[in-house]
Amino acid sequence: MKVGRDKRDSRWDAHREQRRAALVGSAIGAIRRHGAGIGMDEIAASAATSKTVIYRHFGDRTGLYTAICESVAGVLLAEVRRATAAALADSGRGPRAAVAAGIDAYLRLIEIDPELYRFVVQRPLLTQGTARRSPATDGGHDPVNDLVTVIGDEVAAVIAGNLGDPAPGETDRRAAARIWGHAIVGLVRGAADDWLARPDGTPREQLATHLTDLAWSGLSGLASHVQEVHP
Repeated sequence: MKVGRDKRDSRWDAHREQRRAALVGSAIGAIRRHGAGIGMDEIAASAATSKTVIYRHFGDRTGLYTAICESVAGVLLAEVRRATAAALADSGRGPRAAVAAGIDAYLRLIEIDPELYRFVVQRPLLTQGTARRSPATDGGHDPVNDLVTVIGDEVAAVIAGNLGDPAPGETDRRAAARIWGHAIVGLVRGAADDWLARPDGTPREQLATHLTDLAWSGLSGLASHVQEVHP
């Protein structure tokens, strides 16, 4: 028999979610002001509360880190989707423009929020003090890898959607689209991390162009190769 929740408990769910969202927003603001190496004391002070209250909502610092990553992931994924969809909707542009738009959307977040990006990918909050843990080593999901996977799947879908149907007897190129999509994301992330760690004055637009040229040269060459080998 299904037992219903006490209404006195469930009616506070919306309030708890609002409070969690407010704490995440406050933490993100604190990261922007103080840098990726921010500690829990600074995060709590920025929220005008205590670490005990934060842990009550998130369990521990890993829980807070995960919630921040999920918030950043939501924004980034929405921007990548918006940028690629807009490019594909323009009949005068095409799939190459969609790849370029997705790459630029990723780089734009880093340019606008470098400290927040460092906080997410370098996990400094999880290596402070005695809390040398990560979601992956704790048996939970890793929000950074989850984000990379989702974006890779998005890019793969764009590629697959523009390859067309295979000819009779031809290997389905869409099966390779997943590999290509995730390879592009790895390419962009590696270059972006280096761009942030060792700035040399390269503008975001130029970096996006270089990465698009490299990615598209590979994609167009591979697609052509598959068609030739499997006529």
